[in-house]
Formats: sequence, C-alpha cells, structure tokens
Amino acid sequence: MSRAVTVATCALNQWALDFDGNLQRILRSIDIAKSKGARYRLGPELEICGYGCSDHYYESDTLLHSFQVLAKLLESPAAQDIICDVGMPVLHRNVRYNCRVIFLNKKILLIRPKISLANAGNYRELRWFTPWNKARQVEEYFLPKIIQEVTEQETVPFGDAVLATKDTCLGAEICEELWAPNSPHIEMGLDGVEIFTNSSGSHHVLRKAHTRVDLVNSATAKNGGIYLLANQKGCDGDRLYYDGCAMISLNGETVAQGSQFSLDDVEVLVATLDLEDVRSYRAEISSRNLAASKVNPYPRVKVNFSLSCSDDAAVPTCTPIQWRHHSPEEEISLGPACWLWDYLRRSKQAGFLLPLSGGIDSSATACIVYSMCHQVCLAVRNGNAEVLADARRVVNDETYVPEDPRELCKRVFTTCYMASENSSQDTCNRAKQLAEQIGSYHINLNIDVAVKAVVGIFSMVTGRTPRFAAYGGSSRENLALQNVQARIRMVLAYLFAQLTLWTRGIPGGLLVLGSANVDESLRGYLTKYDCSSADINPIGGISKTDLKNFIQYCIENFQLTALRSIMSAPPTAELEPLVDGQVAQTDEVDMGMTYAELSIYGKLRKIAKAGPYSMFCKLVNMWKEISTPREVASKVKHFFRMYSMNRHKMTTLTPSYHAENYSPDDNRFDLRPFLYNTTWSWQFRCIDKQVNAL
Repeated sequence: MSRAVTVATCALNQWALDFDGNLQRILRSIDIAKSKGARYRLGPELEICGYGCSDHYYESDTLLHSFQVLAKLLESPAAQDIICDVGMPVLHRNVRYNCRVIFLNKKILLIRPKISLANAGNYRELRWFTPWNKARQVEEYFLPKIIQEVTEQETVPFGDAVLATKDTCLGAEICEELWAPNSPHIEMGLDGVEIFTNSSGSHHVLRKAHTRVDLVNSATAKNGGIYLLANQKGCDGDRLYYDGCAMISLNGETVAQGSQFSLDDVEVLVATLDLEDVRSYRAEISSRNLAASKVNPYPRVKVNFSLSCSDDAAVPTCTPIQWRHHSPEEEISLGPACWLWDYLRRSKQAGFLLPLSGGIDSSATACIVYSMCHQVCLAVRNGNAEVLADARRVVNDETYVPEDPRELCKRVFTTCYMASENSSQDTCNRAKQLAEQIGSYHINLNIDVAVKAVVGIFSMVTGRTPRFAAYGGSSRENLALQNVQARIRMVLAYLFAQLTLWTRGIPGGLLVLGSANVDESLRGYLTKYDCSSADINPIGGISKTDLKNFIQYCIENFQLTALRSIMSAPPTAELEPLVDGQVAQTDEVDMGMTYAELSIYGKLRKIAKAGPYSMFCKLVNMWKEISTPREVASKVKHFFRMYSMNRHKMTTLTPSYHAENYSPDDNRFDLRPFLYNTTWSWQFRCIDKQVNAL
C-alpha cells in the first residue's frame, strides 16, 4: 500500500511587482523541492506578483503580468512531475479574486479563490478583492489565450473544491482562513481531506510567532491530518517584514520548522509523512467520525497522480520536533536587521546615516544596523552567493568578502553626533564609544552656528529675540528654540547623507535612519520634521521598554560595553540649557508620564479600543493599589490631550518597521483624525462624574 507522501512548503522573499525576480525564486523553490523528492510544492500567498502590490491590484497590467509568469511556470521543465500550488490575482466574471492556481504537467487542476479576506490592522484585502461566497461550489473559468496555448485547456474548475489524487486528498486554505472561527480545514477534514495547505502573507509582530504555530498545530490536533504552511519573508516594499516560519505539522505536532528571520531569499522545507498515521489517528476519535458521517461533501477534482511511491515500505518518515521560539530581544535584533538589509540592497543605496545622540533610541538603532552586518557576514560564511553579490554592489567592490561585522559597518554605516551648547560631554562620549565598538564611520559636529544664524534671521525681521525658560522666556519661546535645534539636525543629517561618501571618494548616497520609538510617537513627544523625519525607522514600532531589554541583550551578546552607561542614563532630548554643566531636562518629566505608562495607554487605546472613559474605567481598577481615582482621571485626561494635540505629527511619520499592535502609524494601520477637539468635553465629563461617584 502506498502511504509515505513527500511534500514541500517554502518561504520566499518576494517583492511587489518584481515579476522577473519572483519568477526566478519560485522556480528555484520548485527545483529544490523536486531535488529532495517532493511530489507537491506549496508557495506563499500572491507569490507571483508579491503580496504588497496594494492599489496596483486594480491595474490590468498586474493581472496580465501574473498570467505571463504563470505561463512561464507551466512551460518550465522544472515544474513537471510535481503538483505546484502558486498564488496570484485572478479576474473571474469581472470580479477580482485572491487565488491559488494548482497545476501539474502543463495542466491547471483548480483555481481556488480565497474565502475569508484579511481586512484588519495592516491588511486591506477587501479594498482589492472579493471573497468567494459560494461554499462547495465550482464554476468554469475561461482561461486567457496565453494560458490556453500552453495547457491546451479552454476552461478549468474555479471555486471551493479539493484535489483527489490516487493516494490521498488535499484541501487549500489561504492565510486568514486559518485564523477564522469557521476555518475551511474543519469541514474539509471531516470530508476526508488528509493534507491541508495554507499559503500566507503574514507579517512579523513581536511575540506573534507562537500564535501562528499554535493555530497550525491545533488545526490537526482535533481532526488529524497533515498541515503545510508557506509564508512570504522579507520586506516586499513597505513597512512590514514577512517573517517566514514555514512549517509542516502532523496530527497536532510540528515535524518541520523554517527560519523566522534569514537573509536567504528561498527556503524550502520537505517532509516525508505516513498517511496511515493520519488515518489511525482519526480512527479512534468517535466524535469526529460521527460529525464526518453528516458532512456536506466538497467537489473533488480527480488527479491522476500520486504523492507517494509504489514501494515505500522502507522510506523513513519525519518525526515531531520541538519548536524553537525567539525571545523578543532576539526578534528585535533579527527582524528589523533583515528588513534594513532588504531595503538597502533593493533601494540600491550605499549605506545608512544615523544621528547618534548617545541615548537609548538611537543607540538601539545603531545596534540593529550592527546586527544586520552580523547577519550579512554569517550568510556569506554559510555560502549565500546572493548576499555576497548584494554586499559587493552596496560597497562598490567586486572582490569584497564581508567577514568582520565591524569592518562591514565601517563601509556601510555612518553615525553623526550633532552637539549644541545644550549637549553634555557625557552623551558625546557615549556616542563616540558606541561608534568605536560597532565600527561605524563616526562624525562629530556642532550645530550652534546654524542655530544662531536661523534665530538671528528671526530677530532681524521681528526685532525680538526668543529666550529659553531658564533665562526668563515663555513656554512658547522655550519650545520654539528647542524645535529649531531639532530641525536643523534633520537638515544636516540629509546633507551629510548625500555628500559624506562624496568627500571620501566613494560613490553613492546614504539612507537616513530615524530613531523615534512607538511610545514617543503615540504621545507626540517629538518635533515635526526633526531627526524623527528620515527615510526609514527600524525602531518606530518598538516600545521603550522593549528597547531597554534589547540594549541589555546587545551588551550580553555583542559585548558592546559602551551600552552600559547609555542604559543607566535618564532619557533626555538635551534641547534646553544645561545647569552647572549637567542635563536638567528629562523625557519623562517633559512628557508628564512614564514610558511604562505610555505603553499601557497605547495598548488600551489601540488594542482594547478604549476611548477616554473606557480607559479610565480599566485603569481605575488596574492601578487601584497605586493611584486614587482622581489621579487616574488626571493621567488619562493628560494623555488624551497630548495625544490629540500631537496626532497631526503622525501624518508625516517616517515609514517604520511594524512590530507592535498599538502602533500609531497614520498611514494605514491606525486610521484616525489628526484634527481633534482636544478638550474632549463630553468624554471628560463622564470621567468626572464617575470620579465623584467613586
């Protein structure tokens, strides 16, 4: 009896609209799968065009080029004698669907449209696609001429069906369908489907990987079966990092695990599994069998092909493994680093420039770039020819071999300490020491001449000279003078990014890195168009608390001892005058709240969907041991006033790596007004009424 099936799933670093590159990566994954004996290959969601095409899905060009790539795949010798499952958009009867196209030996077996579309957080699939609402129904799809010429088929099945091979039955899910409460795998499993596949476009969020793994394993724990999950990986053109984690599960246990963070563009997992393990597992679950006897059957597409060999009695099968999860600190070290590498090589720039202040945020950003250099050197050491070729292009040296992260850092990373009369020697020293330890090309400069020139123009025009509060000025004067310093730093950062390499006789320009964390953005504790304004920001979705833990991780794992003094120093903007040569200004005093409190406000506002009144009601219980109701009310009101006054800053926020579900990114994740009535009169009256009652 044929029972051992060999199947493959993969994680591909696809790029939106990069049809040439996407085609080559798909073909490589098929080659690898076949070389390891696989008879079925599963790829990520919308892998032909890349998941992040956004409004390009409206364009007929995207559909046309996707079919052109599909024709190349159908014709390829690599794609023969293996069932290939690829993702692309398909227009059926003038309705656009997110589809799987499953083919074998130049024949399309089934086009399976997505049933449950992702439409929360960063996902907007309902904007571009329509869900297939005809459960267990199949229609005829008329193939375009370009495909007919290859397959010699006029029509193929389109709809909610499963594949029946000579030895088993396969059913497809697409990404969100695994997360839905009524996942298709439930009914498919009851109808005898033994192998479930899921093609995903799932992005990284801190502490999320275990949820995905648990969902896959639980899908087969209650119902039995084999589950394959494919996912995109890398930066495909925007704020998200797709974090791979391709996996294969059998009867509730993981048997193959892919990497979550890697610079490999193509990763293929192959497993040989015993179908009899599924059948015997299901045999003793009486509740499952009773439900199966009443299930409404799926249409079956018969496939004259086997996933097993005729003589497989001696074929070894895979056994369960323990999933290895990364700590949040490791995730911060690896995820944004891989995202930065993708952005750097695909933007064809020569490196990064970072204004390094000697504080936690910019130091954490510097450590992520250093981690990126570690990953590049490791990949080259492991024989990754693509990473080596990309590194040579970035540094403009055909013979270069990156071996030492510090040496690579010197080539691709410029740090710049921009002192003013309000800067302390301590932060200058801390920035210099960290730059020396990571190996960056470090610049020290002073901005006072530029600040005096700008303020001088104002004084010449108005006849008035603003003063800091420490010298008798008003709060308006004090804030304006701080903002001038911050904005001049942004202008200088871009000037040095464009011309620093020119002064060193090196071609190319640098990408400017921002370093505002997610909590500062939420509170609006930043100057609009200051150094938070950059090309990209690898820590913009990470909390201050997590960044502190990450700094400790870097001390222990990268031996960056300069970080110890940075960790122990209170966060400060250093924009107000020093007192006796020492910093008098600190972030938490300026903000009127702690970073720990900010994280709590952020999670309640975004994840718990709490307005001012609901937030007060939750916090009055959460903080009952440390604050009175009146104190809680005051804190909540202060947060919402500051948040709403500064919300306009989110409209120009630098594109940031998405890592937290309470990110205030205005672009697509956190859609809210940016002009508020900041008195919140009705809401605050409700809070006051409750305070009085308490």
